[in-house]
Amino acid sequence: MGPESPATARLVSLQARGLTKVYRTGDVRVHALRGVDLDLYARELLVLVGHSGSGKSTLLNILGGLDAPSSGSVLFDGRDLTDADDKQLTGYRRDHVGFVFQFYNLIPSLTAAENVGLVTEISRHPMHPHAALELVGLEERMDHFPAQLSGGEQQRVAIARAIAKQPDILLCDEPTGALDSETGILVLEAIEKVNRELGTTTAVITHNTVIGSMADRVLVMADGAISETHENADRRAPGELSW
Repeated sequence: MGPESPATARLVSLQARGLTKVYRTGDVRVHALRGVDLDLYARELLVLVGHSGSGKSTLLNILGGLDAPSSGSVLFDGRDLTDADDKQLTGYRRDHVGFVFQFYNLIPSLTAAENVGLVTEISRHPMHPHAALELVGLEERMDHFPAQLSGGEQQRVAIARAIAKQPDILLCDEPTGALDSETGILVLEAIEKVNRELGTTTAVITHNTVIGSMADRVLVMADGAISETHENADRRAPGELSW
C-alpha cells in the first residue's frame, strides 16, 4: 500500500522501505523480513496480524529503534534511523516512541504511579502519572503495587507508562497475549482510548485476527512480508469483540 492510501489523515509518521532482516545461526541464514514497505500514518490505529515467526515483532523492533535492519530504510520526521548512531537512537526511543510488550515489566517494589513516574522523569513533555493512569481507568489503583493488581491492570499500568511521556508513536507487541478475552478487551479499550483522545499513532501486533476489526487498517504478515492489507470502513469498539 502506497502513501496515497486514504486510511486517516495521511500525514506519514513513520516510513519503511525495503526492510530486510537476516539472522545467521551457524551456517543457516534465517530471513525474518523480506523487503517490507510500510507507511504508518499520523493518528491511525494499525493492526499487524500474522502467525508466530511471520516477522511481526522483528518489524516492530526495527520501527521502534530497538533493532537495525540488514538493509532498507526507516524514516521518522525526515530522518533515516538506519543512519543514526546509538545516542540518536536512544533519543528517538526516549522522546518519540512508547512501547507495550506482552509482559508488563513493572518494578515490583514501586506503586503503579511510581512505575509510571520513572518514565516521566526522563521525558521532555510528560503527563502527570496520575493523568496517565486515569486515562487507562486506573485512578483507584494508583497506590497499589504490581502484586496487588490483576494481569490486565498491570498491562494498563504499562500502557500508562508508555504514553506518559506523550510519544508520537505507540508500538504494542502482543499486548493481550497473556490475558483472557474479557481482560484483554479492557486493555484494548485503553489502547483505543489513547489513540482516539491523544491522537497517538498506534501500531498493535497480534496473532489474533479478531483484533484487526478495531483498527483503521490491517496488515497481514507471512514469511517476513506483508501478504495482505485492507482498511476498515468503520472501526469496531473493543467491547464488541470476542474470541
